[in-house]
Amino acid sequence: MANNQSVRRHLDAFTRGRIIGKLEEGRSVTSVAAEFGIAHSIVSRLWRQFQTTGTAIRGFSSGRPRGTTPADDRYIVLQARRNRRQTAGEIARHTTQATGRPISRFTVARRLHGGGLFARRPVRCVPLTPAHRRRRSLWCREHRNCRDNEWGRVLFTDESRFSLSSDSHRILIWRERVSRNYPSNIIERDRYGGRGDLVWRGIMLGSRTDLHIFDAGSVNGTRYCNETSSICASF
Repeated sequence: MANNQSVRRHLDAFTRGRIIGKLEEGRSVTSVAAEFGIAHSIVSRLWRQFQTTGTAIRGFSSGRPRGTTPADDRYIVLQARRNRRQTAGEIARHTTQATGRPISRFTVARRLHGGGLFARRPVRCVPLTPAHRRRRSLWCREHRNCRDNEWGRVLFTDESRFSLSSDSHRILIWRERVSRNYPSNIIERDRYGGRGDLVWRGIMLGSRTDLHIFDAGSVNGTRYCNETSSICASF
């Protein structure tokens, strides 16, 4: 119901006119509501208003006026897209300076939500140098025609670090709901503070190694090779 009310509040004059036109053609309220994807009650209420007053245009509202103009709203969203790590308070200060009108961070947050942007923790990944990317691309091209029996002789290994403390440091970004893994929303980082466990495992077709946990001390290159190579040898 809340969604339907939201649609009703934001029906523009052109859409209202189209709805009334279709009803005047003899279309049923149900079919018009289905065509526009809105509730039956909204179309019915709009039709009664037109029959009573002769117009489908919304009347003047005596409520609190908006604190921003459509141009301000676009400016707010543009700021967030240009620098996704800005807080709502920072965007509010910049917008106030640009417009000369006081705008609160709560207003900014509502305008960003209206523009499809929400405050979320960014995805973190290990940074890759251009050399890393070239080697990975070369490896993929060399093995793109391998058959199943050839892949069956390959052991894939990987490790993951599980931090026992938060690594966000309250850093949030403004992003769309379905853009979590977009490059613009990812922060590259290869150092994490606090305690954590490093886990390692290998997999291949039809088999896998045991899960190995580096649960004490620091893991340098020598220790990593010694402990993982012994597992691979027994495997």
